[in-house]
Amino acid sequence: MGFKYRLQKILDLRIRKKEEQLQVVIKAQEEVQKIEFLIIENLEQIKNLSLQMRQADPMMLNQYDKFIKHLWEQDEKLKTQKQEALEVLKKETDLLRIKEQEVNVLEKHKENQKEEYIKEQKALELKELNEIGSQKYFIRNREKLIEEEQEELNAAQNSKK
Repeated sequence: MGFKYRLQKILDLRIRKKEEQLQVVIKAQEEVQKIEFLIIENLEQIKNLSLQMRQADPMMLNQYDKFIKHLWEQDEKLKTQKQEALEVLKKETDLLRIKEQEVNVLEKHKENQKEEYIKEQKALELKELNEIGSQKYFIRNREKLIEEEQEELNAAQNSKK
């Protein structure tokens, strides 16, 4: 009978939870990247509008100013969102690290249990081999004694004849 880890279901559950948490971390990373992309896009739009403003009709300058101000406010909101997303990412990464530690603990325990099982199996096998060796030794000794007794009986019978 082979080794069977008695906490395997718990280990499988923890591995599954770790993989689920990894997916949450990946989504949080994607969210941070999406916000960074939006920030870059917004800054490009501000830059383009500033260039367009130099060539625009003086009557439109007020509208450009309002729109650029709106874009700067949006930039601040995006930076705040990015900071919040980074905090969420850090929290989720910490949770992932904890779940990885839980899995590692059980995997190490499983490894130790398997090593202990192998040692026990080797000890049992050695015990069986010792018993077999002892039995063979006693059988050989008994056969020798029987042969010696037979030889003595034969010698005694030959001397009587």
